Amino acid sequence: MAEREAVLRLDGQWARVRAGAAHAEPAERERLLDELIGALRTHPEDPECTALLGLRLADRAALRFADGDRAGALATIEEALRSSERAAAYSPDFARWYARGLINHGVWLAWPLSDGARLPRHPLGRAATGGPSAVERAAGERARDLTRTAVGVWAGLDQRDPVNRSGLAQAKVFLGDRLAELGSAEDAVAWAVDAEADFRQLLLADPGAAESEDAEEALDHIGRQLELRLRYLAFDSLVSLRARRLLPERLLPQAVVAARIQGVAESEIAARLHLGAEQVHTMLEVTPWLAVWRVEVRGPDGQWNVQGHPWHSTTEVRNRTAEDVASDVVRGFAGSADYPGDGVPWRLRLWWHEEGDPAGARFRLVVGPDAAPGTPS
Repeated sequence: MAEREAVLRLDGQWARVRAGAAHAEPAERERLLDELIGALRTHPEDPECTALLGLRLADRAALRFADGDRAGALATIEEALRSSERAAAYSPDFARWYARGLINHGVWLAWPLSDGARLPRHPLGRAATGGPSAVERAAGERARDLTRTAVGVWAGLDQRDPVNRSGLAQAKVFLGDRLAELGSAEDAVAWAVDAEADFRQLLLADPGAAESEDAEEALDHIGRQLELRLRYLAFDSLVSLRARRLLPERLLPQAVVAARIQGVAESEIAARLHLGAEQVHTMLEVTPWLAVWRVEVRGPDGQWNVQGHPWHSTTEVRNRTAEDVASDVVRGFAGSADYPGDGVPWRLRLWWHEEGDPAGARFRLVVGPDAAPGTPS
């Protein structure tokens, strides 16, 4: 018993250092953490020590990840999760630690799939021109599965406890992120909308609770993610989400615009999204979208040269498809002094919102002697 109490005191000492309540130089931190992990290993029969071992191995993994040793971090977090899983059945706290470890592991596994702003590098759509490597995709799929397990762990805890409800909602957000990175656009939106509803319920239940601030931050994140993800959904996916009541009312104007950009007629938008014809027309007239285009001409050296304004420009448009806008650009360029002549290859790309969007252009056209006909993306 005395030896166990000594181990727990050592863990308390590390917890103070970790929280910044006690100072330790980097070498001392490493020594203390190594000593603690070694001590915790000597009590495999004790659920609390087993759970703490999972936490402290996760701390070591975080330090390795911060130092750029991703491979070492991933190996360490795998060991941490095995320990945490063994302890999870003994206490709700231990189960929470396990669930958070699963989510952290998923984040680290999926790291190459997101950019510096933690947005997907290969997002959401059949129009994407590239995708993750086989190794990156395998890691992303493992990250998705771990995060789905975390959702299950949180869901199995007492949902009368706001801490557990918040944990479950946050896990759903992470699952949406992991799905987005793999290109599962519709599912990513569905989980984000589900999480958003959970966080709103938390805010309504007790606006002054400690979880409320986290809920507000999460709602801001979800709102940005949904606006991004909706831009890359095919119309059939928008229809599916609407039928499943997973298309929030506030996003309906953007969904209608997204469908119109793709070339869907107003009447079909209204019928399949179960909206009034006048309602759809009004949404399209009052909700602009940002068209961004770039015309390039291939020079004698084979390089593609970007043309100047107005062939590399942007404008807000209303109730027009991507093909409508691109057709205006094509006609204007073909009749301009910048037109290179019928024998010279040139190409046009047009995006919604952002030039060079990794999800792909909304319209592509390549013109030249050997070019295939251009079609909307």
